[in-house]
Amino acid sequence: MKTLKTTFLLTALTLLLLFIGQAFGGQHGMTLALGFAILMNGGAYFFSDKIALASSGAVPISREESPRLYAVMERLAAKANLPVPKLYMIPQAAPNAFATGRNPKHASVAVTQGLMQLMNDDELEGVIAHELSHVRNYDILTSSIAATIAGAVTWIARMGFWFGGGDNDREGGGIAGILMLILAPFAAMLLQLGISRQREYQADASGAQMVGQQYGLISALEKLGAYNKEIPMDISPSTSALCIVAPLSARQTITGLFSTHPPLADRIAALRNMTIVRQ
Repeated sequence: MKTLKTTFLLTALTLLLLFIGQAFGGQHGMTLALGFAILMNGGAYFFSDKIALASSGAVPISREESPRLYAVMERLAAKANLPVPKLYMIPQAAPNAFATGRNPKHASVAVTQGLMQLMNDDELEGVIAHELSHVRNYDILTSSIAATIAGAVTWIARMGFWFGGGDNDREGGGIAGILMLILAPFAAMLLQLGISRQREYQADASGAQMVGQQYGLISALEKLGAYNKEIPMDISPSTSALCIVAPLSARQTITGLFSTHPPLADRIAALRNMTIVRQ
């Protein structure tokens, strides 16, 4: 299913680019769009993780800089029989985290400074186990590609300003407005098709099972929900879909279109009701 979703998303991007190329440049534009689509598809597959990390402002973090994060990650990765992902820090106060990459061997996990300051050891363990579950469940390829494509489609819509001369030109503004009206919801739909809400429930359950109890993750989700209602996070709507909880954004209108997270109350209730199988 994840392979089919990935293939569908890449095909959808190709068809969209071909349509736009045909509309603006005829046969020649369609040929150029095909070349651009090939580059975009390759970039989405091989570099979607780097795009997500760059768009969030994440920077690599060393063991010396965050021994606590490394200790938790290495312990849980060994328990899950996974390679240790590359670790990144996002210099933002809002507590959050996400995993990205095309497979467990090329996985990365990014956490915010706010998360490291706010979480106690049990809560941090719950968050990291959740993200490692996304890696083990192979969610990261499809979700990263979906986020990259949604971002690309939104970017194409914004390029409409260039066709007419920018914000001050009525025609340019009109084209941009039409493109945004059509393509932004389409980008959101692609993202939601690629990132199922069910994946969060599965990662919650798998993470709790990995740790051996669900209470650290429950406490972490409660804190994340409370603090992310108060502290804005500067992150693109498509990348925010990868986060463990939906961050507060200054771009609330467009972020709402890209909603991919189930209600936190439902996730917490599911965790409270689950039975941990002792291994």
